[in-house]
Amino acid sequence: MPRIVDLTSTIDPAQRDLLPDHIKHLKAVVAPVVEVFHPKEKGLEITCNVLGCCPEDLPDGEGWGAERLNDMSSHCGTHVDAPLHSGATIEGKAARTISDIALEELYRPGIVLDVRPWVQPREAISIEALDRALEAAGGRIEQGMAVLLRTGQERYGYNDPEFTTYPGMTREGTLHLTNQGATILGTDSFAWDRPFDVMRKIFAETGDRSVLWDGHYAIKEREAFIVQKLENLGALPLRGFMVGFFPIKLKGMSAAPARVVAFVD
Repeated sequence: MPRIVDLTSTIDPAQRDLLPDHIKHLKAVVAPVVEVFHPKEKGLEITCNVLGCCPEDLPDGEGWGAERLNDMSSHCGTHVDAPLHSGATIEGKAARTISDIALEELYRPGIVLDVRPWVQPREAISIEALDRALEAAGGRIEQGMAVLLRTGQERYGYNDPEFTTYPGMTREGTLHLTNQGATILGTDSFAWDRPFDVMRKIFAETGDRSVLWDGHYAIKEREAFIVQKLENLGALPLRGFMVGFFPIKLKGMSAAPARVVAFVD
């Protein structure tokens, strides 16, 4: 039986208020607001109303436990981006949504590119860094592979200053991986591209529109699924494993939270 490695970050509502001020508007991608219906409190009241009974009619005087999730993004926590997230048209055709993607496309042989020795905070991950990491991992991306970038960012929490200083991918780096056959692109960072303030600053200073979210827009040229906020990549071999990305089946949406699990022989 293969060893199962959970690569999914925990969605914790308590972390919503830990985001730095400049990305506080992204709380919904961290966790939902949760309304709790405890079996001895609100859950009990609802159960009695639904079943037409009294608390003493129920085992231990308890109803059911439940929660209501509010203010939750389809990009919450570890999630799979459907091509639609990068634009309405992908490779000249209507972009696919998360419910259009077959599970067979989301269960793929994986490879870890450990780029930590060759990247700097807030800077682009160079093609040279990708190639060096690829050489260390066996030197080849096979068609249909899931490429998982280990940048080291998983060691930072939302309240760490380094959380938003991740190195990020560009159009050139993204196409470098997809042109070799990668169909799933994962990262342990909060985002695939360079930090938002970095792209904003470069654009303000140069007027160069090509720097704006260019890692994601590269999917318009060659389709792939981007997965963000992975954890535990250090528990994997660099290659020789399968990985499953299991998103919630949300009809017609641009992404969905996912349970990501690696299977290591």
